[in-house]
Amino acid sequence: MSRLIMILAGTAAAAAASALLPAAAAAQTDNGMAEIVVFGTDPCPRSTDDQIVVCRRLPETYRYRMPEAYRKSGTRQQTESWTNKAKSIETVGATGINSCSPVGPGGYTGCLTRVVREWREQRRQQAEETTPPGQ
Repeated sequence: MSRLIMILAGTAAAAAASALLPAAAAAQTDNGMAEIVVFGTDPCPRSTDDQIVVCRRLPETYRYRMPEAYRKSGTRQQTESWTNKAKSIETVGATGINSCSPVGPGGYTGCLTRVVREWREQRRQQAEETTPPGQ
C-alpha cells in the first residue's frame, strides 16, 4: 500500500513539474541538463541545483507546427500520394473522344484539356514550393 502511495506521489510531482514548463518541449539528458524549446515570449524555466536548463527559443508561429522529424522529406516523386500516382495511369490505353490519342474518331479532342490540366497542376505545385511554411 505504501508503495502505491509513493508511486502516486511521484506521478503527482512529475505532473506538477511539467505544469511549470509553459508549452515547452523538454529533453532530459544523462548529465543533469535539460534542453527545452520555448516559443515566442514564453519564459525559460530556471536551473536548479541538480539540473541545468538550456532553452532554445523559436518564433511564436512555430508553436503548432509539426516537428521536423515528422515532416515529409524527399523528392516530389517520393512524397507524392498514391491517389495522384493512380490518376496518371487511369487513361492509359484510352481511345476515342476526349482521350488525346491518334487512334479512334475524335481522339484529338482531349489534348487541349490534358495540356490545360497539366499546366494547372504544375502551377499549383510551384505555388506550394514557393509558399513559406506556416501560411
